[in-house]
Amino acid sequence: MTVQRDALLAARYRGVRTVETDGRRVTYATDAEMVAALTDLERRIAAANEGGRRRRILTSASKGL
Repeated sequence: MTVQRDALLAARYRGVRTVETDGRRVTYATDAEMVAALTDLERRIAAANEGGRRRRILTSASKGL
């Protein structure tokens, strides 16, 4: 996924809307579509790095009455 993200970023910076990775060619109609794809890839990469688990810490307090 990082290879796809890097290729997509490079194409966006060059002003090109067609990206080819792993033998697949994708053409984006607008820059907004490219941004949406980048956002999705970033989210997936972050989730993969977390291991799919989210930590949740619960606290409670009591006055002892």
